[in-house]
Amino acid sequence: MSVDALLLVGFGGPESSDQVLPFLERVTAGRGVPRERLERVAEHYHALGGASPLNAQNRKLLDALVSRLRARDLDTPAYLGHRNSPPFVGDVLSEIAAAGHRRVLAFAASAFPSYSGCRQYREDLAGGPPGLQVVKLAPYADLLGLVTALAQRLAPALAELGPGTTVLATAHSVPSAAALCTGPTGGAYAAELGRVSAAAITEAARLAATAVPPWQLVFQSRSGPPQVPWLEPDVADAIRTAAATGTRAVALLPVGFLTDHVEVLWDLDVEAAAVARESGVRLLRVATPGDHPDFLDALAARLADRLRGIPDGAPSPWCGEDCCADPARPLPAVAGG
Repeated sequence: MSVDALLLVGFGGPESSDQVLPFLERVTAGRGVPRERLERVAEHYHALGGASPLNAQNRKLLDALVSRLRARDLDTPAYLGHRNSPPFVGDVLSEIAAAGHRRVLAFAASAFPSYSGCRQYREDLAGGPPGLQVVKLAPYADLLGLVTALAQRLAPALAELGPGTTVLATAHSVPSAAALCTGPTGGAYAAELGRVSAAAITEAARLAATAVPPWQLVFQSRSGPPQVPWLEPDVADAIRTAAATGTRAVALLPVGFLTDHVEVLWDLDVEAAAVARESGVRLLRVATPGDHPDFLDALAARLADRLRGIPDGAPSPWCGEDCCADPARPLPAVAGG
């Protein structure tokens, strides 16, 4: 379809200390998370200045993409909406409709197929005003620019740490049952993370003129009841295991994060770093790829094709009617592709 508005959808975050607890309450609504747990998590935000950097990073991401689209003679009006903080997705959809737009291309600040990183945004977008057509860009972990960005960010760390380094490619953990529902045939979240990690680490080793290091896909930032299985191994456990087997240097590659979420700044830069110190391991955390020119150019090119109604090869395998759905509570969702 031809498109007359572009919408970046993101998770959202608090932008001041007084917004932290209300934000966390929205994120965990209906999940029975004790207030004491929310207050402990709130301390992470307060320790980092009382705000999440995510909203500002999303604004920066959108500005960079709009600039690249204008260079391609595309001046489509662009909007930003969040799931858990203002401006909320539903309010922005109403704003878009009020401005006279009728066909919207949405895309998420998340490259990989999962419920929270893709399907839930499609559900959020289904609540727009009548007459507004919305389609969401499919997950874009296949972009060569993403691999290039990760590799170029990792290569200096490999060169600095030297031989004997282990790479831990880390992503947000999700419940194991939810991970099995990702993608058209299941298991796509972990599979795509592994594929991108392998390609980026191989290319980084080439750039650093070193052998491909041992590496492992690990997970972080799990929450919820301990009896519910989530994807493992946890990054802290992986650091301890690496130390116990003689590794003295670890490069942390945040493959599952485009920008510096609190989960990167706290869970990796504070908590994982503390585990590394206690374990006698030197640790370098690699920068996230979201502001790398190669990644931005690749994502802008895909958006430009979609804005012009140009398919790029075979139909996307993602975003079928049941793709990444929560079987416990199936909800309507906009189309993706």
